[in-house]
Amino acid sequence: MPENTAIAGATEVEGHHEHPPYQRHHFETMGQQNDATNFAMWLFLLTEIMFFGGLFTAYLIYRNWYYPAFVQGSHQLSIFWGTLNTAVLITSSFTMAMGVWCAEMRKKSALVLCLVLTFVLGLVFLGIKSIEYHEKWEKHHVPGLRYNLDSFLNPASDHEVYQEYHDKPLPLDMARHTELYFFLYFAMTGMHALHMIIGIGILTFMIIQAQRGAYTTGHVTFVENFGLYWHFVDIIWIFLFPLLYLISRHAN
Repeated sequence: MPENTAIAGATEVEGHHEHPPYQRHHFETMGQQNDATNFAMWLFLLTEIMFFGGLFTAYLIYRNWYYPAFVQGSHQLSIFWGTLNTAVLITSSFTMAMGVWCAEMRKKSALVLCLVLTFVLGLVFLGIKSIEYHEKWEKHHVPGLRYNLDSFLNPASDHEVYQEYHDKPLPLDMARHTELYFFLYFAMTGMHALHMIIGIGILTFMIIQAQRGAYTTGHVTFVENFGLYWHFVDIIWIFLFPLLYLISRHAN
């Protein structure tokens, strides 16, 4: 009996050492762990789709109800900054996809470089968004006590926008609904920016871990799932950009 017990113990210890260091104890195999992790990530993204889907639905309904107000509200946004941010995010999706490939190919230096580039592009996006937010603050287009209707009751007072679109003055009751447009604008772009900030925070952790060789030993699930998150955030912006910036960009 003692001999059998020792052999069984040795077999158990040997089997334990055969497990990769990144395999959690409650999973029997790495395949099982990867499947559970991927399922959890897709489930999380599904909840995100439902959350942003509610915001998109609210925006489309109110835009249909208060179309003139939403059109003139969209004229206050800069297509240049919106287009530049779109290009930045598309580029960051490419660098993130390359990061996943580098992790799979076990290219440590290239992985770190791709993660750093994605990190920098994320900061550039937030920097451009802060420029847009500052402009709205300067024009008093932030919903609340400081909100100013002059740009919509007397569009000629905003020479830059008026020269481009020749907007007609809105009735007071319709002009007031431009505040609803900017409320939804800040709600949707603000939540998107929050997801970007969270992603940048995770990227900081990943860069440190990648420099230590964490993702180039065959275990790339974390990088792959974060790539899904980053691509999802980018796709959300691909929908936000035309809805907020491009629809009805014509003279009234």
